[in-house]
Amino acid sequence: SQVPRYVRVNTLKTCVEDVIDFFKRQGYSYLGKAASVEELKALSGKKFLLDLHLPELLVFPPQTDFHDNLLYTSGHIILQDKAAAASAVPGAGRDVHTSLWAPGSAFSQIFAFDVDTKRLATMNTMLMRAGVTSFQLAQQDFLTVDPRDPKYSKVTSILLDPSCSGSGMVTRVPLEEPAPSTERLRALATFQRKVLSHALSFPALRRLVYSTCSLHREENEDVVQAVLQEQGSAFRLVDAFPSWPCRGIAAFPGAESCLRASPADTLTQGFFVAVLERREGAAAPSSLPVAAENTEGDAGTEPGAAPKKRKRKKQRVK
Repeated sequence: SQVPRYVRVNTLKTCVEDVIDFFKRQGYSYLGKAASVEELKALSGKKFLLDLHLPELLVFPPQTDFHDNLLYTSGHIILQDKAAAASAVPGAGRDVHTSLWAPGSAFSQIFAFDVDTKRLATMNTMLMRAGVTSFQLAQQDFLTVDPRDPKYSKVTSILLDPSCSGSGMVTRVPLEEPAPSTERLRALATFQRKVLSHALSFPALRRLVYSTCSLHREENEDVVQAVLQEQGSAFRLVDAFPSWPCRGIAAFPGAESCLRASPADTLTQGFFVAVLERREGAAAPSSLPVAAENTEGDAGTEPGAAPKKRKRKKQRVK
């Protein structure tokens, strides 16, 4: 109940200034840009702030409901936790297992994978509402995706959001739910290492964002450390939001480049983010091992192409 309501402005359709003006006309008082987390804690009534870290994020008092607001139903704003917004590449959402970005002549092509049909349906709705049309969704285990497939030859960015314990999602996990067992964490970490290694094998990949909604080191720093050791000198960690106050646990040299979030420290859900970047001159592997076994469900259907993207003008919020 203490986590504020974060509102992400969808810059595909509008701009921050227009959204602020819209809320002011609805009777909200705009207090400017926050200077500290303490200011976010003090929000009440119909007051809101611009976030101190993310320039396209507005902050309202906890439990403010915008689900029936015109800006939300029209896709001009997205209701997304701050930590999730910090980890997402533009156009991505948190309900998708894995997303790949391939640059084109005028726009990026998004490929998204999840084995859960309902989550894919939600993602489709969210992307269409947000005005994103250049995407393909697949009900498919990411481990069965061939990085050498020509359709992924231009994939340069990956947002990897693997299955995790969900221990950081304080608004979803009942207080009485027991902590995951050692065996459960070990199984999750094994899967996460496998998926991360697979993602790094895409030949044109330049940058990958690994994120979980877990607070456990076993699923976070330990996974990143193990995979970096496997990769040798091919990839390195880069600072994820250097101004963010909470950094990774000092499990290995460089772990402070990672980002951590929690209700107590950052007024967000519990999150972990690591940004891996291919080193200058590091080549992609020349061959791949046999495809890993499916550990998270059966492979689904092939991606279905979304409608071709039309040129759009930003819509001024009235």
